[in-house]
Amino acid sequence: MELRQLESFITTSEELHFTRASVKLGITQPSLSHQIKTLEDELGVLLFDRIGKKIALTEAGMILFRHCKLAFGNLASAVDEIHELQQIERGTLTVGALPGELNQLVSSLLLDFHQRYPKVRIKLIGDEDIVNQVLQNELDVALTIFPVEDDRVRTVPLYRENFYFVATSDHPYAGRSAINFEDILNVPIVMFPETHRCRQLIDTTCTEAGRKLVPLIETTTIESLFKLVRSGAGGTILSRTLVDMYDYDDLFRIPIQNPALSREVGIAYHRDKYMGKAALGFIDLITAHVKELKQEAAPS
Repeated sequence: MELRQLESFITTSEELHFTRASVKLGITQPSLSHQIKTLEDELGVLLFDRIGKKIALTEAGMILFRHCKLAFGNLASAVDEIHELQQIERGTLTVGALPGELNQLVSSLLLDFHQRYPKVRIKLIGDEDIVNQVLQNELDVALTIFPVEDDRVRTVPLYRENFYFVATSDHPYAGRSAINFEDILNVPIVMFPETHRCRQLIDTTCTEAGRKLVPLIETTTIESLFKLVRSGAGGTILSRTLVDMYDYDDLFRIPIQNPALSREVGIAYHRDKYMGKAALGFIDLITAHVKELKQEAAPS
């Protein structure tokens, strides 16, 4: 079993098309087919189902693909580590963040990071499943919501923030100094879908209270959510970061109580992953940024 064969297998698994895979690898299709056949003969199993012009991974193929991705990720980490011994500021940085305000926060910080380390190649990935991507060695660092319940992941807490009820200034709840969580469930509300981490926090609170949240409208983007709220379709529940980030004059926010809603945000990375200078530099940058924000928010 050779690295060249495994590289060909990974590319074919990703493309699920021998012609496209051979073009991507820069080899002929017969050569690629021979490499895959040799690998299958060595393992004694079929790695692909071949149905007409279409191919699909077999169960054995899926197992090999998963382990190959991990192995090649570890090999890439070794290469990065060796390169950094010669030139510290070179390398790559792959950062993951949950879609929404955390992704926007990371985007702005990566601009600062690029100015400090212009020779570092940067990738930003916005995905709901970033913890799993950390475990698969596809990310160097991830900004996510705690808790992260996996011993293979190291975490660095950054900040805790509250959630607010947000609506237009003519809403029946306008003018209140605080609002009970139960009251929010009695008025029209628009929300992120159930797959969104913030929505999951709210749904958990509902379950604990013996209630169920039934949004009038669900949307996947923060822009459309604010548009719906500003049009008077209903109120919503948002983190302080999001409310501060957009800060619309025609909307108001009310702290939520009984119970109060809050979340903890932090950094996650694989316990066994080599943390290069680029990744450590980004962690230092984001922790310093959060510390500065806390100092600005503290009463004088």
